[in-house]
Amino acid sequence: MLTTDFQAGSPCWLDLGSADIPASAAFYQDVFGWTFHSLGEEAGGYGYLRHDGSTVAAIGALTEQGATPAWMIYFQVPDADATAKTAEQHGGTVRAEPFDVMSEGRMAQLSDPAGVQFALWQPGNTKGLDKVGGPGSFCWAELHTADPAAAVPFYRALFGWRTETVEMPGMNYVVLSPAEGDQQATSLGGIAPLQGDREPVRWVPYFEVEDVDATLDRAAAGGGAVMMAGSDVPGVGRLGWATDPHGVVFAVIRSDMPQS
Repeated sequence: MLTTDFQAGSPCWLDLGSADIPASAAFYQDVFGWTFHSLGEEAGGYGYLRHDGSTVAAIGALTEQGATPAWMIYFQVPDADATAKTAEQHGGTVRAEPFDVMSEGRMAQLSDPAGVQFALWQPGNTKGLDKVGGPGSFCWAELHTADPAAAVPFYRALFGWRTETVEMPGMNYVVLSPAEGDQQATSLGGIAPLQGDREPVRWVPYFEVEDVDATLDRAAAGGGAVMMAGSDVPGVGRLGWATDPHGVVFAVIRSDMPQS
């Protein structure tokens, strides 16, 4: 799972593009107990979601033409401009060229060759989220794509990820780790094949929770929907999938060995 010892290639930030920021903030407050702290009109309504005083995610208005509400995962890089160029050289698309976010860092918006959207973050004053891995926070990034084997070389060229393929119920699952450190201890996410012809390609964030079933119940009561009921995966934990009222997909997990 993730830690705040962000390395190159680690997921380090997460924000929700929302068509209704107050409604989205209220939903996630009910589901996870988060509080929303707006940065004001000058920031376009963008603000931080906090859990026990620590920033665990953010919400902002949709900015791209034709965009639909979704969670966006940011991966830390030492040089956003160089990484964006590498992405183009390997078949990706730069949707928003690298730009400075004041003195906080430098970011870019990309899509991989299959059209999956993600973002880059070159840290300045802001290294990443205050809390990851523990209850109420982002803990795992999972890519769902039609051809996992084809996705690996693209992301490895950008982030230097190491991979390990493990057998999971009904699939081979690719576990991702940064270029340095103990491969298992530093694992940050995975790649899974699409489950059915109708599932779109996407990155899905997982949030660590203490009670998967109760969290899914709160999501449904708040106007969302349960996509996958809580189920136990040996050696992993209990997990489930849900959507918020705007159709945004997220997953929740009670890990067998959650990090604090």
